Amino acid sequence: MSHTRWKLAREKRLAEECAEPPEVAAERAEIRLAMAFAKAVYDRRLELGLTQTQLAERAGLTQAKISRVEGADTMPTLPLLRRLALALDASLNIAFDDDHEEVTFIAHPAA
Repeated sequence: MSHTRWKLAREKRLAEECAEPPEVAAERAEIRLAMAFAKAVYDRRLELGLTQTQLAERAGLTQAKISRVEGADTMPTLPLLRRLALALDASLNIAFDDDHEEVTFIAHPAA
């Protein structure tokens, strides 16, 4: 076996040994989604010029809960997603694939 083939075989074997376990990959995906959602909430809140306290009042939540959402410290439930979308006067779009998460708030048109 030539040195080049040996090196490629060794690199392949090392890559297989370093493969991420499925449960770790799943947890990493959840974290990415929580972070994408946190950023979307933060960006929309700033777009509206609201403080965390003001957003909390609009959504019927506490400022601490908004802080946890924006800090990606919590995975929101469907009812919480709805409350936040209504409080942010926007539609919530969530798209995800194997390695990509996208969360956006689409502002409702002004009446």
